[in-house]
Amino acid sequence: MTTSAQHTTQESTVAAWTHALGEPIGAPGGGAGAGVMLAIAASLTSMVAGYTEPKADQDQQLHGVLTRAQKRRELALQLADDDAAASQAFGAAFKRERGTERDKAIRQASVEAAESSATLGEHAVAAIDDLTWLSEHGNRALIADVVVAFGALRAAVAGARTNVSFDLGTLRASGLNMDEIRKQHPDLWATVHRFDDALARIDAATRAIDDRAAPTNER
Repeated sequence: MTTSAQHTTQESTVAAWTHALGEPIGAPGGGAGAGVMLAIAASLTSMVAGYTEPKADQDQQLHGVLTRAQKRRELALQLADDDAAASQAFGAAFKRERGTERDKAIRQASVEAAESSATLGEHAVAAIDDLTWLSEHGNRALIADVVVAFGALRAAVAGARTNVSFDLGTLRASGLNMDEIRKQHPDLWATVHRFDDALARIDAATRAIDDRAAPTNER
């Protein structure tokens, strides 16, 4: 059977990795897919930045956008692989025999999976300002690429938000109720709402440039 160890984003072709994603094994799964979407957003950000000629007072800003995007692409792929590993542990916990040890394993795996998704989401949120800057100051001929980058970034944030929420909810399988989960993991709980705000920011930024990216749209 195909395993995530055989198909990491670092060592696989796109064809091989997406084939593994399509298999009923869950590792890689949606969380790892969100990581790849972040890598795509970062790559497009890097490309647009590379094509952009800065104005006299924008050299430092543009260099920062480019450098962060290049680093974020590499990190996103590693986070995708980390999530695939967390997914394996998550699935293994639920396969254990019912009892105290299974409950403990579910709690640990659920929290670790939520933390993995939260980390991914935070890095995606950090990319919003850079992409927004490019939408305002980047090469105007590449505005469609900026919109595609925003779409990939939105997918990364939405995936992280949903996975954190789902993983926290899964703690109920170990005997906790939602009030206990919220009190025991306040930071992860708050992350879900921060990601909601981030999605609204991405949507607003995309709407702001739609008339330039798709000027034939009828309103």
